[in-house]
Amino acid sequence: MSNLHGHQTPPIARQNETHMTPHSPPPYVTDQSALESLCHTLRQSPRLALDTEFVGEDTFIPRLELIQVATATTAAVIDFPAVQANGSLDVFWELICDAKIEKVFHAGRQDLDLFALHAGQIPKPFFDTQIAAAMVGYGAQVAYANLVQRLHGTKLAKAHTFTNWSARPLSDDQIAYALEDVEFLLSIHTHLQDRLKTLGRSEWVNEEFARLESVVGEKSREPQERYQRIRGWDTLKPKGAAVLRELAVWREAEARRRNVPRGRVMRDEVLLQLARHPPKSVNDLRGLRGVHSSEVDRQGAQLLAAITSALALPPSAWPEVPSERKPDPESTGIVELLQAVLKARAAEEGIAPTMLATSADLQTLVEAKQNRTALNIPILHGWRRQLAGDLLLQVLDGAVTVSVDSTSGALRINAGSPSISQS
Repeated sequence: MSNLHGHQTPPIARQNETHMTPHSPPPYVTDQSALESLCHTLRQSPRLALDTEFVGEDTFIPRLELIQVATATTAAVIDFPAVQANGSLDVFWELICDAKIEKVFHAGRQDLDLFALHAGQIPKPFFDTQIAAAMVGYGAQVAYANLVQRLHGTKLAKAHTFTNWSARPLSDDQIAYALEDVEFLLSIHTHLQDRLKTLGRSEWVNEEFARLESVVGEKSREPQERYQRIRGWDTLKPKGAAVLRELAVWREAEARRRNVPRGRVMRDEVLLQLARHPPKSVNDLRGLRGVHSSEVDRQGAQLLAAITSALALPPSAWPEVPSERKPDPESTGIVELLQAVLKARAAEEGIAPTMLATSADLQTLVEAKQNRTALNIPILHGWRRQLAGDLLLQVLDGAVTVSVDSTSGALRINAGSPSISQS
C-alpha cells in the first residue's frame, strides 16, 4: 500500500490483540449476568470497537441479532435476543452512551440507527473508520476487509458472508467470524487518527461525523418526506406528487403497525400508479394491477381517504417537483471541466473525489451560477469549500486557467498560486 506521497507503507502492527485471559468474560454472551460482567470489563477501556448483525428482510424495523464488541484485551459477541428474552440490556446501552468512551465503527450508519433505536439516543462520541479512510487516501467507501488486508496483511474469511444470523444455535466458526468484524478496528482507528493528525484533517473528519449524526433519524426519513425515495416521484405533476406523499405516509404507518417491510404493504410502483391515476372508488382499486383484493378489503377505505385528502389540497400545499429540463450542452461541458478540476485537486490531496462533490452537485453549482441563485450544497461548506469549492468558483468566474501540459499530458490549473497537475 502506498501512502499519499508514493512511499510504501508496511502493514501496521495489530494493536488490539483480543486473546482472552482466564478472568475475562466468555466471548459469547447469552444472559444478563454474563453481560453485566462483560460491561464491567469494557468500562475500563477508553474506546470500544462495535459492530452488529441484524436481519431486515421480513420486518419494518431490522431485528438485531448480534452485537460484537472489542477493547484492546477483550472481545465478545452478545446474543441480543437471548439476553433480552430473560433479562435486560440496559447496562450495555448505558455503557455505549457514556460520553467518556469513544465508539469505533466501520460504515456505521446502520449500527448507529439500531443503537439509537434501542438505547434511546445516539452513542457519542463515535468514529467511523470508513469515512476517515476516505479522507486519507484509501478511496471512497472502502470495505473493512480491504482495509484489514492493506493495513495488516490479513485476508479475512468470507465463509459466513450470507449467514442467517437469526438461526440458532450459532457455531463456533460463526462466532469467530462475527468477532473478526471488530478484531482489527481499534488498530485501524489508531492508524487513521495518526494519518488525520499528520495531514491536518482531524477537524475535517469531525465535521463528517457531525453530518453522519445528523442523518441518523434525518428529516428525509420522516413519513412526510418518504415519497421522495420512490423512484419516479419527480416525473409526477405537483398534484400527483401530493397524492404520492399521502400514500407514502399511509404505507409508512401501516408497515410500522404490522412490522413488515414497506413493499409487503404496497410496492413503490403501485403507489406511483395510484398517484398518476387516482381511483375514485373501491371498485376502481380492485381493478388495479398490483393491488391485492385482501389489501382493498382491509385498507381500501383508508387508501381512498388519503387520496381524497391529497386531491383536496390547494396548489400552495403541493410538493415542488424538480424541473424535467435536461442540462444544455454548454453547461454539461462546464460540469465536465469542473469534474476534471475536482479530480485533480482530490488527487493532489490524496482524497476520494466523491467525498468532495457528486456530478449532480456540480450541475447544480453551474446552473445556480448561471442563474445567479443561491444554493446550499456540501462543496460550498466547511472543509470541502476550503479544499476545492473556492477553486471551482474561481473556475466559473474565469479567475483561473485550465490547460494540458504539452509534455507530460497533465492537467494544469493556474490560480495565482503554484499550479496543480494531474496525469
